[in-house]
Amino acid sequence: MKQYDVIIIGGGAAGFFAAINIGALYPSLKVAILERGKDVLGKVKVSGGGRCNVTHAEFVPQELTTYYPRGEKELLGPFHTFMTGDTMGWFEDRGVALKIEEDGRIFPVSNNSQTIIDCFLSEANKHDVEVLTNQLVLSFKKTNEDWEIETKTDHFLANKVIVATGSNPKIWSFLQQLNHTIIKPVPSLFTFNIKDDRIKDIPGVVAQNVTVKVVGSNLESSGPLLITHWGMSAPSILKLSAFGALELAKRDYKFNIEVNFINQDNDVVLSSLKDIKQELSKKTVLKVTQFDLPKRLWKTLVMASDITEETRWADLNKAQLEALSNQLTKAVFKVDGKSTFKEEFVTAGGVDLKEVNFKNYKSKLYDNLYFAGEIINVDAVTGGFNFQNAWTSAYIVAKNLVS
Repeated sequence: MKQYDVIIIGGGAAGFFAAINIGALYPSLKVAILERGKDVLGKVKVSGGGRCNVTHAEFVPQELTTYYPRGEKELLGPFHTFMTGDTMGWFEDRGVALKIEEDGRIFPVSNNSQTIIDCFLSEANKHDVEVLTNQLVLSFKKTNEDWEIETKTDHFLANKVIVATGSNPKIWSFLQQLNHTIIKPVPSLFTFNIKDDRIKDIPGVVAQNVTVKVVGSNLESSGPLLITHWGMSAPSILKLSAFGALELAKRDYKFNIEVNFINQDNDVVLSSLKDIKQELSKKTVLKVTQFDLPKRLWKTLVMASDITEETRWADLNKAQLEALSNQLTKAVFKVDGKSTFKEEFVTAGGVDLKEVNFKNYKSKLYDNLYFAGEIINVDAVTGGFNFQNAWTSAYIVAKNLVS
């Protein structure tokens, strides 16, 4: 049986960050990472389109917490301990230059996730962290004061265990056997499947300032919207899917959305259209794009308003003006299912937050069991926030491991 002071189950972002910081803070401890696959840091490699969106340029803890549909209240204290600025400093102290993009996302200057992976592997090596791959955990249980872990190939004994396996149903089931409550997982961060003639022929079109509401609920979000081959995506949709994860699961991902493509009030737009009718009376409606919309989107919304290609502004009647105003500001689309990109997959669910001490990320049921990352019921919208949760939780575990 192989014996360690600390075993981290899970060789992803949170697992590595915990291991490296433990190695740096407590050099005398014998630390190992157990990874079920043949490669570590797989999600880091593919995140952010292969660039690794390490965090977000939001530097006020109270503001940062608002990006977490689950965990907002609990993360306030942890973010006062290890924040986005601390993340940037940590990487830059280790030679990884970072940059802030216009939308606030933070990436390595190299634009390559391998930079982050190389940093982690180098730091793990520097601090004598053993990284053991192909270690599928079959069971872990309390034996006196220690934890006994059985994998497909080995037996381990550790004084402290950190679970950092993300959304792993098998590990959740082991934790349930240890009397931890697991909040049933549902997908978060997904795109909407929509079949609609208005968007069928315009994949790739982006409207920049859109508000999307789920009809019959309080769910609403704003931001860019991307028309795709299968429906709609981009931040406005992803944010809605994250904050609505539980509600949309209840609806079996079949619901209606109301889209305001220009984020303006319907009455104001109708008034503007009447003014445009006077100003551009001799021009055809289709050829003079309004409200800074992409041309292809303008065209499809005009056609959906019962306006032909030849219709001039002067010829628009009241019903057509109202129809166009409605298409621009409250177009209803039927959503029938969701799509997820596996590498970007995020789950709402996990260890019940009531059973975690957020001062040290220790289990409230076991004195030497800790959690880091998405194993607990915390998730965020897209933009680097899920990684920030991983770094913060892992750092706090490391800092409080010996107290």
